[in-house]
Amino acid sequence: MPTIFDNIDAVLADDLRETLAKSYRSDFCVGYFNLRGWKNVSAFIDKYTGKDENYCRLIVGMQRSSEDLLKQILSNQKPGLVDQAQVVALKKRMAKEFRDQLMFGIPKAGDEITLRQLSTQLKNQKVKVKLYLSHPLHAKLYLGFRYDKKAPTIGYVGSSNLTMAGLEKQGELNVDVIEQDAAKKLADWFEDRWNDRFAIEISAELIEIIDESWAGEKIILPYYIYLKIAYHLSQEAQTGEDTYEIPKEFEHLLTFQKKAVTLAAQHLKNRNGVIIGDVVGLGKTMTASALAKLFEETFILETLIICPKNLVEMWKDYKHNYRLRADVVSISRINEAWLERERRYRLIIIDESHNLRNKEGKRYGLLKDYINRNEPKVIMLTATPYNKTYFDLSNQLRLFVPEDLDLGIGPERYLESIGGQHEYVAEHQTSPFSIAAFEKSNFSDDWRDLLKMFMVRRTRSFIRDNYAETDLSNNRKYLTFDDGSKFYFPERIPKKIEYDFNADDKEDIYARLFSPNIVNTINKMSLPRYGLGNYIDESELPNASSSEQTQLENLTRAGKRLMGFCRTNLFKRLESC
Repeated sequence: MPTIFDNIDAVLADDLRETLAKSYRSDFCVGYFNLRGWKNVSAFIDKYTGKDENYCRLIVGMQRSSEDLLKQILSNQKPGLVDQAQVVALKKRMAKEFRDQLMFGIPKAGDEITLRQLSTQLKNQKVKVKLYLSHPLHAKLYLGFRYDKKAPTIGYVGSSNLTMAGLEKQGELNVDVIEQDAAKKLADWFEDRWNDRFAIEISAELIEIIDESWAGEKIILPYYIYLKIAYHLSQEAQTGEDTYEIPKEFEHLLTFQKKAVTLAAQHLKNRNGVIIGDVVGLGKTMTASALAKLFEETFILETLIICPKNLVEMWKDYKHNYRLRADVVSISRINEAWLERERRYRLIIIDESHNLRNKEGKRYGLLKDYINRNEPKVIMLTATPYNKTYFDLSNQLRLFVPEDLDLGIGPERYLESIGGQHEYVAEHQTSPFSIAAFEKSNFSDDWRDLLKMFMVRRTRSFIRDNYAETDLSNNRKYLTFDDGSKFYFPERIPKKIEYDFNADDKEDIYARLFSPNIVNTINKMSLPRYGLGNYIDESELPNASSSEQTQLENLTRAGKRLMGFCRTNLFKRLESC
């Protein structure tokens, strides 16, 4: 009777390792494998010599667009007429895609060791890897060949990929195949696919890719790594700057505003939407107007501007002053009748887009319906894209980003925390590269990676540090406007207020506020950039009669509201400077 391995009562990895320890050769056919899975078997593969059939052969049944192209080349051209240069290039591209699968997640020291070991095993022919391209192959088969007269071949067939989850963590269903007639048929089945015309060996390409990666043994100077990171991080901004010209009507824009326009244009062209999230006072309205004018002149697009009622006249002035081919509508006028009669616009500006952070709202649904029907490019303006939860961000993006759209990136920190992308797919049945996947993540780094694709956002301190000049007479930073006038950044100088209190008096409210417990709690607080409210309720402030725990709770709530209060009033002060 076969043994059932479900990773609950019986773990596949344990029995597989026992078989491999006694095997002189092994054959694996899987749909997917990663480093954690390879770590389970790597030590047993390492004992092979790589000669006289003392090795491991691995077939991976992955299907990608570049593989389809390679298959087409091999099938449509006569023998001897294949463009070998193109085949080599495609095989290298496939190896890179395969490496990305293999090394998915944040690199760790153990991953580096395993990758180097895999590279060495490939070089010594202890491992041979082929990609099976004839048709989608999702089979999971493990074969061990032993010097055993009664059972020379042991097989395992089931649902487990060569991953940590598949071999021992995740619920699976596998059986061992010890009966030799069946085991031989499985070995023949593997042999047929290994020798298939569309089983392409990529061992050499994989060696090259691994050795050129961060796991390679070649030492690279940190300066070169810095340059490469800087190049990739700035590539989209550089492309936008090289591709687009600022319309003549907006030549008076400041340098940082022009940079925002060209970068936003690149986002808008590539992804059909952009969030301009500069903080208050940096000219989001002007930037969006210049962006609309640029797309009007370049792609012959008309613009629909949707804004709060109190901003309608301002936008009409911008439309007139800069001769925009645009219409302005108050968001309060968006209803079923508007949806049915409004004509198609190819570009939409949504001002104060944070008002649309609730996807269950009626206006949200109507506007999303309009966007789905007409497929315009979307420009969103907001100084406060994030208020309470990350859903504030994703709901705004969802207006123009379909849920099933492959974003090309996934929430790596979250996927790493649950064991990888395949574990995510098994649990949620959705793509790990979708906006829905990001909504599962509470890691801020994941959301920063996502917003880099869609958002242009700068703060005053960023503008001051990167675009301002220094007045040597007073050592103050300033920007020069088009008319030659200078704007000096205000200096924020905190004022120290001293007062006396008795640290030993338990009835003294100030002494209690400076108790170690409260001070340590304040030091550990991590408040959002924007507060959760705009006022302070004095009833929530600590008082002398309340317990220390109650004071901590009240202080936390009051502190969050104080942040909102300070932000609101600070911006008012700065605007008046």
